[in-house]
Amino acid sequence: MDVKSSGTNNHQRLLVVLLMVLLFGVIMIQYVCPGRSECRVLHQLGSLFTIVGATGSRTSGNELPDGFQKDPYIAEDSALSRFVPRFNFTKDDLNRGVDFNIKGDDVIVFLHIQKTGGTTFGRHLVRNIKLERPCECHAGQKKCTCLRPGKMETWLFSRFSTGWSCGLHADWTELTSCVPSRMDSREVPKNSPIRNYYYITILRDPVSRYLSEWRHVQRGATWKASLHVCDGRSPTLSELPSCYSGDDWSGCSLQEFMDCPYNLANNRQTRMLADLSLVGCYNVSTMTEEERWAVLLESAKRNLRGMAFFGLTEYQRKTQYLFERTFNLEFIAPFTQLNGTRASTVDVPPGTQQRILELNRWDVKLYEYARDLFLQRFQVTRQQERRRARERRQEQRRRVRGRFPSKQGLPQKTTETPHTVVTEEPQREKAAGNDGDSKGLLPDWWDLDDNSTDEDYTDNVEQW
Repeated sequence: MDVKSSGTNNHQRLLVVLLMVLLFGVIMIQYVCPGRSECRVLHQLGSLFTIVGATGSRTSGNELPDGFQKDPYIAEDSALSRFVPRFNFTKDDLNRGVDFNIKGDDVIVFLHIQKTGGTTFGRHLVRNIKLERPCECHAGQKKCTCLRPGKMETWLFSRFSTGWSCGLHADWTELTSCVPSRMDSREVPKNSPIRNYYYITILRDPVSRYLSEWRHVQRGATWKASLHVCDGRSPTLSELPSCYSGDDWSGCSLQEFMDCPYNLANNRQTRMLADLSLVGCYNVSTMTEEERWAVLLESAKRNLRGMAFFGLTEYQRKTQYLFERTFNLEFIAPFTQLNGTRASTVDVPPGTQQRILELNRWDVKLYEYARDLFLQRFQVTRQQERRRARERRQEQRRRVRGRFPSKQGLPQKTTETPHTVVTEEPQREKAAGNDGDSKGLLPDWWDLDDNSTDEDYTDNVEQW
């Protein structure tokens, strides 16, 4: 009886210990990963238990049971598994690799559209690229100095490098006419080089972007300092009336924001990417509204195709990947997908969402076109990279066979492991495919809000 009761007590103690460990684990997970947060620990644990349960053995988080590497880009949004191309693009449209020479005279020009995540991407450009001569950024200064190796001139034209030199949030029409003269003004005329200007931008889902701009304006932000220069002049007040009479539009309701017919938030992405001179700039009397926006949409699509690079806010990892492959540059810390924005917290009734879609129907068409082009470019680039990696593996095998010639001309029997994992791009894959948290690699100001106010504009204008 004593032996039996002793065994029962031992089992009870073991059960209590296991329950305490389990409870402690649950408490720690709740502490590390609060409710409704995007927690990497949970994703990694889920992936681990899924693989263990399926194979009965432990495998790494980025490795499938058969030994092959898991594609880190599918986990971002599952877009590749359900993506079906809708538009036909040429080979030149899909292959956008450029011969960017940072030591020469080439310039990257960032067209920053409001509320598309451009502030975060702009900080990546000046703080997060692995360069021979990194940008010099100092605390308390809004601009960084991004100079070429061995030269005293910049290779980047953006808010955080040259400031708002062509106007606050200058659009395609302004930048293409302003940037060359601004860059050449720093050179002696007879020595002015022939530069390659590589334009880049970031786009965002139209509804989310529109709501984000409304919340930004509601907090008192304005872009009154924007110049809107087209054909050599800014628009008159009659051509571009204001939606409010005071200093700002703080406290405006979403209904008020939607009701203003002059609100530049409507179809902002299409307008800022198009050549406005094709429709008489801001003079809306030259053609009907339908004709005007149809011309602007086609112009925006054409300019988007011709850009060296564009990314999408909803696809951060793919945006990083395509930028790195396009310019042959490498980011230090991986991009992270942050879904918890102010726009995502707005509870919008279905009827209001439909109204926003109608107000931004040209942006909706542009975004669908851009998303299709973006994902096709990603697929083509990945296929090309995998093909090159396969060719390298085949060449490696041929070299190995050549080192061990068979005796008396007979083929030598070789044995191979079933699956050999070969790293395709050691450094790039580590940067672009790393699922680790990058917060430790980024400074404290990284998550600051985008406040493009008149004061910010005045502080950031480059004094040429």
